[in-house]
Amino acid sequence: MRNTPLFRGLLAASVALAIAGCTDRGANSPQAETAAASSVEASAAQEPPKLERVVMLMRHGVRPPTKPKVAPDGVADQPWPAWPVGYGELTGHGFDAVERLGAWDIAQWRQRGLLAASGCPAPGDVEVAASSKSRTQDTARALVAGMWPGCAVDIAFPASPGADVEFHPLDAGVMPIDPDEAFRAMQAMAPPGGMEAELRARAPLFALLNQALGCQAGQACDISRMTPGIVRNADDRPDVGDPFGLASTISQTFLLEYLEGKPMEEVAWGRLTPEQIGQLLEFHSLKFRYEGRTPYVAARAASPLATRMLAAMEDGPRLTVLVGHDTNIADLGGFLDLHWTVPGYPRDDPPPGGALGFEVLSDAKGQQFVRAFYRSQTMPQVRELQTLDASNPAALEYLPIPGCAEPCSLDRFGQMVRAKLVAPLPAAAAATTH
Repeated sequence: MRNTPLFRGLLAASVALAIAGCTDRGANSPQAETAAASSVEASAAQEPPKLERVVMLMRHGVRPPTKPKVAPDGVADQPWPAWPVGYGELTGHGFDAVERLGAWDIAQWRQRGLLAASGCPAPGDVEVAASSKSRTQDTARALVAGMWPGCAVDIAFPASPGADVEFHPLDAGVMPIDPDEAFRAMQAMAPPGGMEAELRARAPLFALLNQALGCQAGQACDISRMTPGIVRNADDRPDVGDPFGLASTISQTFLLEYLEGKPMEEVAWGRLTPEQIGQLLEFHSLKFRYEGRTPYVAARAASPLATRMLAAMEDGPRLTVLVGHDTNIADLGGFLDLHWTVPGYPRDDPPPGGALGFEVLSDAKGQQFVRAFYRSQTMPQVRELQTLDASNPAALEYLPIPGCAEPCSLDRFGQMVRAKLVAPLPAAAAATTH
């Protein structure tokens, strides 16, 4: 746990009060009584904040590509490796990795008094929900299996993609979005020189990608020859366009091959080291910088989940886990301007199984505060199905919350979030309430 200003402030107060209590004034004097009272206050000040609630948004675990073709014919000089499950489904290896993560999570929360030290969760203590995609539902089951083996824990999810108004609000058509305004807003995120400048700046990464694909620069297989540009989409967010979108998909596929534990000769056909795979993931984080961190887009894409998470922080169960997609995490990160770095990954990249979350804490006076965090396994921990324990912990980073001075009060955080929210379309408002 980091030595944050909240804890430093509590410690400073306790030291100052203890010094005052040590002044030799006589055992029964008014000064002594004051010192005794100060000593009591100092003891209270030394009490660590109490963890009252945790609310987190998690990405699903390891899966194969979501479509039959990772890239157009001719881009790679070798066939893509086979997978043991259908397109986009959680693999057995992915399930096992998330199960280990669940065991780690509950051990931390039990140690901090959030959940009961043993047994199944008490009624009303836990809420788990997933998107309409089966990979997120299976990920939620894996997490619960790691937390409470043998316990029956309900997992809620929409009945259909059309009803998925929180995890896929733009696809479900429940949020207002002007495609032209979204397009202009995303274009404004580009550097001077536009997407062509982005392309030139990443020439070394495209060279590395070509190395993995078995492609010579300048040939037809070289996707960096594509003309870059933001793509306007009607009734949806724009996308970053090719070659960046394609490079993101390819690099993410290499990552998933590695995390699945495939032999290294099958991971990018044996042409990349794990470190080089991490370098290529810059394409993935770049895609989300545009598509998830453009403020106009993020406000519309993240508002339904942000609304639900804030309600859970203010008056929800002890633990709320929402299992969705990397897109959801990127949107929420853009909505609140939160930034993280998981070891081995580029900045703001959301790894499989990683979670962006919030702790609600209270001090000795009952004042409530919020801390944002990012929790994830590292690449080797997933690939090797490593047990997570004190000697091999999951990666955990506490994040500054822009606009909310630390310690960030829950009231101030709520005001800040509500000021950013975009209301759903009138016909969809009832569907987004809980």
